[in-house]
Amino acid sequence: MEERFLNKVKAFIDSDCGIDASVPVLVALSGGADSVALFRVLLALGYDCRAAHCNFHLRGDESNRDERFVTELCQLLGVKFDVKHFDVPYYMKEHGVSLEMACRELRYEWFEQLRLEHGCQYIAVAHHSDDNIETFFLNALRGTGIAGLTGMKPRNANVVRPLLCVSRNEILEWLESLHQDFVTDSTNLENDARRNRLRNVVLPTIYSEFEGSKDSLLKTIENMTRCNDLYNESVGVMRNIVSEREGDTLTIDTEILGSFDNCEMLLYEILKPLGFNYDQCRDMLTSAVGRHFTSSTHKLAINRTTIEVEPLAEYKEEIHIIDLDDEIVTEPIKLTITHVHGNKFSPAMVDGKNVVAFNNDILQCSEVVLRHWREGDRFKPFGMHGSKLISDLFTDLKLSEKEKNNTWILEADGEILWVVGHRAAQAFKVPKDSTNYLIISSN
Repeated sequence: MEERFLNKVKAFIDSDCGIDASVPVLVALSGGADSVALFRVLLALGYDCRAAHCNFHLRGDESNRDERFVTELCQLLGVKFDVKHFDVPYYMKEHGVSLEMACRELRYEWFEQLRLEHGCQYIAVAHHSDDNIETFFLNALRGTGIAGLTGMKPRNANVVRPLLCVSRNEILEWLESLHQDFVTDSTNLENDARRNRLRNVVLPTIYSEFEGSKDSLLKTIENMTRCNDLYNESVGVMRNIVSEREGDTLTIDTEILGSFDNCEMLLYEILKPLGFNYDQCRDMLTSAVGRHFTSSTHKLAINRTTIEVEPLAEYKEEIHIIDLDDEIVTEPIKLTITHVHGNKFSPAMVDGKNVVAFNNDILQCSEVVLRHWREGDRFKPFGMHGSKLISDLFTDLKLSEKEKNNTWILEADGEILWVVGHRAAQAFKVPKDSTNYLIISSN
């Protein structure tokens, strides 16, 4: 078992992580089974390791027990290590973030400081294949595209995940073969968080009811990764086939475009770099000749046999990136962001117009922005089946042209979340009785 496990991890590191054995690696060592296995396997494979342990003091004696265990393990193995104590409640209050987000920010900020200070090439974390399946499901339940179904990456910037190739059971069996102890975080057994419910309730049921489903899911993640690579490559080829540039104008032959089965998605991939969203692209294919659409940088015209796109000559849309970890946003409008942890959510806390709430999954989005509305913008209003054009909402509200142009849109990864001051969307809805969410109010 021991040799097979080591060989499997070494092959994965060589093919997917690219760790240089001559440069130190910083290992995030909590003391749990996964991080202890990561620590021991990297040492066994000859990597130069330095350990880092965070004591958040959130579990009383259990937190101090974990620190003692890590200290004794590192001393026993002769490995240098660092321990840092954090005041999480203070950080939450100062930065207005949730408990989970505070711990994550404190942890990775310190890890990166240590990585640079000690000349380490990577921060090694202990995610394994079961964690990857959980991520797959969480993204799927939230609503995602191909990229979201590819799971976690073996290497992402300065972070590597050498254990993605092995399961939790393989880790436990390997530790048992070494007679290696570890500590257990009791909060992992509680089902108050989405990932814990998935890990402790949903997935065990799937595995017991459908034989071989775990291997099938991992195969699906692998297939989706390959499909995503092929998709990106193929779209690049098709983009060249269906479009041509003359000066600053992009011309798309709608007859050629229509010959593709999934022409909506293809058109979106062509126009996405120019700032157009998927709902706009879908509407373009059914729009009458003469209709116009705009993005932040371009304007588009629907002609009889072509779609023509050209840069906006004078108009430049304001786009403001919003950091949801901030407590107060002042530009372009004032927003107050409150991260709630421990208090049950009630619809009475929001009005859906000036005060809205989102579940914590929104914190996983890569980019949240405030911008003005665009022709063709569409969203899914809260409490309504189907979608609605923003322009139709404005008509219903009897807004003047000036009021329309002054209205701000909150958008995350291309999906409209809130027409500020008027209507919230269905996206990132807060579940009933949730105790972890954020409230945003406009002032």
